[in-house]
Amino acid sequence: MTSKGDKYECAACGVVCVVDEICGCAECDLICCGETMKKTEKPAKKKPKKTVKKKK
Repeated sequence: MTSKGDKYECAACGVVCVVDEICGCAECDLICCGETMKKTEKPAKKKPKKTVKKKK
């Protein structure tokens, strides 16, 4: 079952889709590059935080 926030990735090109809204229809497949996209559990990439040193 698809839920809001689920991520799907295309194995061919690597594009990632995030489900924003559930339509309520029967289960269906997301297609990209002619192939069914697979659900992924990869965590979102986090940007490193900048640290600034203050001069005294």
